[in-house]
Amino acid sequence: MKAERGGFRASRHEQRHEQRLVGFEEDPYKPRRKVRGAARCADCGAVFRRGRWSWNATPQHAVACLCPACRRIRERLPAGFVTLKGGFFDEHRDEVLKRVRHCEDAQKREHPLQRIMAVEARGGALLVTTTDPHLARRIGEALHRAYKGELDYRYNKQDKLLRVSWSR
Repeated sequence: MKAERGGFRASRHEQRHEQRLVGFEEDPYKPRRKVRGAARCADCGAVFRRGRWSWNATPQHAVACLCPACRRIRERLPAGFVTLKGGFFDEHRDEVLKRVRHCEDAQKREHPLQRIMAVEARGGALLVTTTDPHLARRIGEALHRAYKGELDYRYNKQDKLLRVSWSR
């Protein structure tokens, strides 16, 4: 422990550990316990092995289950929302959507749980819902890198939900 102005404060390691635990809510789509051995998602075919989901070949002794992404898709409960809007977007809709799909494809190759659930028009904007907040963030960053514009993130810790808004 380090002394500071006559009192004691926790070391950086202890502070970080404490910050992680305070108000920590378990993700409802993260399994409460690990699957023993290997498992295969009955919907998408992703394989769970050694604590990780991947697109590897299915082992013979794999147990059938649903991966967290497929559960989210079935229950229609996204973890990320990306709102696309603006005059530039309206003029280049197809090009922007190709970039969004390309970003999903690149992420999905390595991370099977990062997928787009739906793309739907809402008012004058387009709403892209994702199974993972990381994919929503990456889509927003990819659009901002490619086309600039305004990018805004809103993270709800309680619901483990990210809302990304990109406009130009």
